[in-house]
Amino acid sequence: MSRILIIEDEEAIADLERDYLELSGFEVETEQDGTKGLERALAEDFDMYILDLMLPGTDGFEICKQIREVKNTPVLMVSAKKDDIDKIRGLGLGADDYITKPFSPSELVARVKAHLSRYERLIGSAAEQNDIVEIRGLKIDKTARRVWVNDEEKQFTTKEFDLLTFLAQHPNHVFTKDELFREIWDMESIGDVATVTVHIKKIREKIEINTSKPQYIETIWGVGYRFKI
Repeated sequence: MSRILIIEDEEAIADLERDYLELSGFEVETEQDGTKGLERALAEDFDMYILDLMLPGTDGFEICKQIREVKNTPVLMVSAKKDDIDKIRGLGLGADDYITKPFSPSELVARVKAHLSRYERLIGSAAEQNDIVEIRGLKIDKTARRVWVNDEEKQFTTKEFDLLTFLAQHPNHVFTKDELFREIWDMESIGDVATVTVHIKKIREKIEINTSKPQYIETIWGVGYRFKI
C-alpha cells in the first residue's frame, strides 16, 4: 500500500484529501505545520508528498526544495494561488505537478495514481545490463537513471530524467507540449503546458553549453520541441 504525506494547514481540506485517497486504497498521514511536515518528509519513507504552498513554519517551496535534495519521490503542490510565477517556481524546484484550489477530489486522486504508477514502474524496471543512450558527449544510463555531460555527472529530478530520455530516444521528432505532457505525466494537460516549459528549461541548464543556442533540445516555435542528432 502506497504511503502519502499531506502537509496542509487547512484541516478541512486535509481531511477531504485524506478521505478520498484512503477510499482509493492509500495510507495517508497529515501534518498542518510546515516545519514538522518537513521533518517527517525527510525522516520517514513516503511514496508521495502533497504540499500546500502557504504553511506555518516552513512553506511548501522550501519543503519541496529540501525533499528534492535527497529524494526523487513524487511531489504534488496544491495552492489557492493561481499565478503562473508560483507554478513555475514550484516546478522549477522539482515538483512533479501543481494543482490549484478549488479542485475536484477525483482529479487529485487521478493525478496521485498517475504519478505513483509511473514512479513505481520506473523504480521497478531493473535490467541485467544497463541500457545506455549516448549522443555527442551526453550519456544517459536508463537503468541506473544517471546522466553525464562530457564525463561530468549531472543531477536530475525524476520527471527531468524521463523527459530528457524520451526526447533522446526519439531524435529529430517534433513533439508538441501537449504530447510531451501526456507521455511523461500520464495525463491530459488540461490547457496547462507550463510544466513542460519549465522542465525543458531546467534540462537545458544542465546539459547545454549555451542555453540560448541549444545543441541538444531545439525549440520549434509554434509547435514544440525536438532533440537534434
